[in-house]
Amino acid sequence: MKNIKTADTENNPAWNLLFFAWILATSGTLISLFFSEIVQLPVCVLCWYQRISLYPLVIMLPLALFPFDVSIIRYAMPLVVLGWIVALFHVLVIAEIIPEAAQPCTLGIPCSETHFTLFGFLNIPVMSLIAFSLLGLLLVFAKKSFIKKTKLN
Repeated sequence: MKNIKTADTENNPAWNLLFFAWILATSGTLISLFFSEIVQLPVCVLCWYQRISLYPLVIMLPLALFPFDVSIIRYAMPLVVLGWIVALFHVLVIAEIIPEAAQPCTLGIPCSETHFTLFGFLNIPVMSLIAFSLLGLLLVFAKKSFIKKTKLN
């Protein structure tokens, strides 16, 4: 008898979605390390909090793939939501919507500066917000796909 949480990986869309979430988290981690360690861009406080939310996913998600365990979503989703909230706050700080008095990065490296911009509008906090949004969507769709598949079986 198969364990409902560890279904086979063949033709399993939930497994594929978690795999893509792992690829995205790994890419985000490597890109953030590239910018800070190779390009030597300074890392502000809000960037560190986003990294704290992202880096554990690189280890957690593949552990749930072999053998497949959909319950990882329960543990990964709080990190994704926390990272998304911090990334959104960071985007609002850069857009000057958050007043300077409420900004956490007044000393040291300011969170309101952008050191890298792509296409004139895509800065690192926006990329982080997009990545956390995609991670959240992938995890939600993986959960829904798994529930749908188990109801059919």
